Amino acid sequence: MDGELLTIGAFARASRLSPKALRLYDELGLLTPVRVDPHSGYRYYAPAQLERARLVAWLRRLGMPLARIREVCGLAPAAAARAVAAYWAQVETEVAARRDLAAFLVDQLERKDATMTEPHDPTAPLTLRCAARTDRGLVRPANQDAAHAGPRLLAVADGYGPGGGPAATAAVEALKALEALEDQEGQEAGADDLLAVLEEAARRAHRAAPAADESTGSTLTAVLRSGARLALLHVGDSRAYVLRDSGLIRLTHDHTLVQSLVDEGRLTPEEAQSHPQRALLSRSLDGGTDFAPDLQLLDARPGERYLLCTDGLTGVVPPEAIRAALAGAATPHEAVADLVRLAHEAGAPDNVGCVVADVVEEAAAA
Repeated sequence: MDGELLTIGAFARASRLSPKALRLYDELGLLTPVRVDPHSGYRYYAPAQLERARLVAWLRRLGMPLARIREVCGLAPAAAARAVAAYWAQVETEVAARRDLAAFLVDQLERKDATMTEPHDPTAPLTLRCAARTDRGLVRPANQDAAHAGPRLLAVADGYGPGGGPAATAAVEALKALEALEDQEGQEAGADDLLAVLEEAARRAHRAAPAADESTGSTLTAVLRSGARLALLHVGDSRAYVLRDSGLIRLTHDHTLVQSLVDEGRLTPEEAQSHPQRALLSRSLDGGTDFAPDLQLLDARPGERYLLCTDGLTGVVPPEAIRAALAGAATPHEAVADLVRLAHEAGAPDNVGCVVADVVEEAAAA
């Protein structure tokens, strides 16, 4: 029997794949029969193909896309094992990200259904009690990070290249006029207006960046507040987080080559941490590429603590240590000092920039 061909029905039973699946895999070139009858079109398979068929079945049970399965099946066993491990690491990363996003969305949606039984007055005006700090670190010869913390605007920028410091400073300065966003009657900006105003200010900063020098530019992560609404804009690999009862939630996604490789499953998150090109940006304020920021609209509540920071912090301090520092600090000023200290204890190979802001009712902030 070992040397005989198996009919598609017999092969389906032996491989635990349906005849319909086998026909699909044939069409895709994933599992091609040894012979196809020229008159009936009936497919025949060799017993030696069962191992590949079972591998395909297992990978499908993992949820691996067919195109990815084709790549794995073409690899030697050791390389295939690494590819499966990389895929599963990607799945776990995506599940963790979706879990955090689900918790975030639950919080956001529950707020829209708030009742008068809440411990704070939902109509009370809010403000931000905040602090900003940048630090040269222990290795870099100059500080190219910039940060701003105000009652309506939070921003961090991480410059790179020969003119990185001025580029980061210019990016933050371009947004500072937004501190006077609300009109003379104190009316809040609408959601669409809030995002549009922040995006246009950042676009001006992008246009002003030195396009002639491709090696110079800056990241930018900024939050603009109007009432209880927060507009978040993000370009690059600086980050924004919020500390809530549900934990520390990351609000931004890095725009880097390495992050794109992780998203595609070609690198594991652990491999990305030591990748030689981990600092190579796929988006930034550089004046020479398209302006493509990520934009979000958030609903703020008293008691929340927001963090904006450059990769000089997140590159060396793990998320659990950042969360502990944010949760343990009594004030934003203490929090930024603690975060810079943690970066120094980890060697501070890069500049560090961070902004911490507490959402408070205006009466409590007075």
